[in-house]
Amino acid sequence: MENIRLSSLIMGAAFVGSLGAVSAGSSEKIDQSKQDNLTLATVKGAKKRNVIFILTDDHRYDFMGFTGKIPWLETPNLDKMAAEGAYMKNAFVTTSLCSPSRASILTGQYSHVHTIVDNVAPDPGNLTFFPQYLQKAGYQTSFFGKWHMGGENDDPRPGFDHWESFKGQGEYYAPNLNINGENVQYNEDTYITDLLTEHAIDWLNKRDQEKPFFMYLSHKAVHAMFFPAKRHEGMYAGKKITKPDTYTQTIGSEYKKLNWPEWVKRQRDSWHGVDYMYHGTADGTFDDLIQRYCETLMGVDESVGSVMDWLKANGLDESTMVIYMGDNGFSWGEHGLIDKRHFYEESVKVPMLVRCPEIFKGGEPVERMVQNVDVAPTILECAGVEKPAYMPGKSFVQLLKGDETNWRKRIFYEYYWEYDFPMTPTVYGVRTDKYKYIRYQGIWDTNELYDLENDPNEMVNLIDRTDLQPMIKQFANDLYDWLENSNGMQIPLKRNVYFRIGDYEHANQY
Repeated sequence: MENIRLSSLIMGAAFVGSLGAVSAGSSEKIDQSKQDNLTLATVKGAKKRNVIFILTDDHRYDFMGFTGKIPWLETPNLDKMAAEGAYMKNAFVTTSLCSPSRASILTGQYSHVHTIVDNVAPDPGNLTFFPQYLQKAGYQTSFFGKWHMGGENDDPRPGFDHWESFKGQGEYYAPNLNINGENVQYNEDTYITDLLTEHAIDWLNKRDQEKPFFMYLSHKAVHAMFFPAKRHEGMYAGKKITKPDTYTQTIGSEYKKLNWPEWVKRQRDSWHGVDYMYHGTADGTFDDLIQRYCETLMGVDESVGSVMDWLKANGLDESTMVIYMGDNGFSWGEHGLIDKRHFYEESVKVPMLVRCPEIFKGGEPVERMVQNVDVAPTILECAGVEKPAYMPGKSFVQLLKGDETNWRKRIFYEYYWEYDFPMTPTVYGVRTDKYKYIRYQGIWDTNELYDLENDPNEMVNLIDRTDLQPMIKQFANDLYDWLENSNGMQIPLKRNVYFRIGDYEHANQY
């Protein structure tokens, strides 16, 4: 969104200070000498497989044609990928926000470990990105698109032989790309999704065919404000979605009977609430935004199709691991909210599709819970190397093959209060297949517990149920065990000295 982009430029200039060493995502602290040594143990007999990772921004997990959530939404290429590969039905991020999630993907670590806890937090300077390990293992690597992690600049980052990116959120039209250190300005008819796809395929054509490759295609779409390609403008004109079951409860006082937190009620009339979306800067109504969001997604779907067509034309479609994923989810009216950050399902769950016929037979969804910290271990396994010991995630290749042995039974979540968007408090949470426990920090409000099997829309907060108190207490202890074992008992503070964009009630305050 343009206002956020402008604000971020100001905020980036205001940032000073640096961070010390961070800790590992397990009970073992990071050994910097180990970090500097990028050689990982090889897996005997493993094939060095080509990998393409496609990331989108704010793509909600069920906004794909094959899910049936939106009857009029057409995503033929994503649908085909799901049919031929695996739909990871329960894929989650550890923090539902652009920069923290992207950092977790690239480092394989939790937010409190890599410390990029919000969209303006700087890279602490001691992080290792998993493509660096791939380079050491003999891969040629490339990055195309939105970085938006650890500052606003578009400079090339470690781990990539070829680099194309833009500052901050970038622009849908007339983008400016930093291509291997040189900035190139494109004209007003150039659409960013198409441009990135064209450049990615051009790199694939010109790569060294004697080496395995890893390509990271990171789209700006479908981030607000939503601008579809001109060929897709109006294709969903007049289309609407059915409002979610939890859309109206915070209009009056019904939310109190359901035991919802007060912050949810208050946020309805805010940047991330349905009654004051983006402080009125968005062009159109709720239904208009949904329409443009889905039209913007069409360019992404075509991009996926172009990449898959190239693989088939070059005889690599059977052997290449292709992963499609969203960096976080997106609420469209649930609990009266839009956007992300919170721990409700539509915010924390992301679309994830995986295809590689040589590894697994497609067509069956994967039900077990996976997270963004699993991406790096998965890709490293595809490269024939073992993941570093400090990464807490696991390769989900075993799930693709139908092996659920020793897989996790719960996931953990964290989100840290942002100075620029103070409406959402610090959130910690734990989720199993049946229950979700949400615990807030620094706010006088109720915690939450939902029975996901019987209440998938998270409508009735069971936190006060007497018979459930032993389980709730155990969930709280599980959270603290997780944080203590991963050195997460201190909130990483950042220097924030500027007028914040997301607080219209106190806009001109330091």
